[in-house]
Amino acid sequence: MKDSLNIAIGGATGYVGLELIKILIKHPKIKIKNLCAQKSIGKSISYFDKEIKKKKLPRISRIDKINWNDIDVLFTALPNGESQKISQKIPNRVKLIDLSADFRIKNTNIYKKWYGINHANKKLNQDSIYAISEFCKKKLKDTRIISCPGCYPTSILLPLIPIISNRLIDYKNIIADSKSGYSGAGKNVNKRFKKQHLYNSVSAYGIGSHRHMAEIDQEILKISGKKINITFTPHLIPMFRGILSTIYVKPTLKNNAKTIYKLLKKVNKNNYFVKIAKFNSHIGTGNVMNTNFCQISVCEDRENNGVIIVSVIDNLIKGAAGQAVQNMNLSYGIDESLGLK
Repeated sequence: MKDSLNIAIGGATGYVGLELIKILIKHPKIKIKNLCAQKSIGKSISYFDKEIKKKKLPRISRIDKINWNDIDVLFTALPNGESQKISQKIPNRVKLIDLSADFRIKNTNIYKKWYGINHANKKLNQDSIYAISEFCKKKLKDTRIISCPGCYPTSILLPLIPIISNRLIDYKNIIADSKSGYSGAGKNVNKRFKKQHLYNSVSAYGIGSHRHMAEIDQEILKISGKKINITFTPHLIPMFRGILSTIYVKPTLKNNAKTIYKLLKKVNKNNYFVKIAKFNSHIGTGNVMNTNFCQISVCEDRENNGVIIVSVIDNLIKGAAGQAVQNMNLSYGIDESLGLK
């Protein structure tokens, strides 16, 4: 690859876009060429986040003004439906790393069911890679479309996929209870909440109908060969960032919490960004805040051989911008941790 990669970001002024900028300005192999948004054209990015003070960053522009001859990678942190349209207009040599749901769901009928959108680029959707970094490191090389998972699926699937693929648990009655900081709902949703509700209340939402269930179901089906509908309920809690997912599972015969713990230790031995806490230990979002790490704890339930798995990530980094950069690194054969330490 070249000594450096030229980058454009679509949706630069949202929570995820701003997080991408903070990471990429410190990445030694990156040059940011375009910061794009639908509004605020001509403004400095520091207007949206005072922490971003680098003087040479480009001002906000429209995505249709990008000179594609000067771009290697386009990150898109746009509303659902937008990236699939843009994908039709960019040259084949430009890598698209998408943080919306546009390329996550392979079955476009299921995508339409959950998102209410007719997919505009079914061919590229089939060619894209659903990229939880730890599970597709080799597949990412030479991939043009990289679809970054949702924040909740990242926190849930990092522990679940290994134990399901190794058949350590009963597929019935898997429960995932997730709490997220309110940044996970995005800027537009936050504007609709009253401050007293957002900052002083814990709220379940998307009960039995959260869109992220589509990609969780898809990835579990892929590894198990069976349709397994887990029970998933997300909650917004009165803090800005972080996700804690508590996952309840029942081991199969001859397996227990220790078996699951040992497997997760083994499979993540060479996964730099996944850390398995001591057996039966308590963990929290503060352990991973402002990092690209996922920390996982395996605990025994008090009876019936049940197992409780706790998984924590920063929703804006490992659940979004950080994993996107990790995927970019892997796709170009760069050390996956570059720019993320």
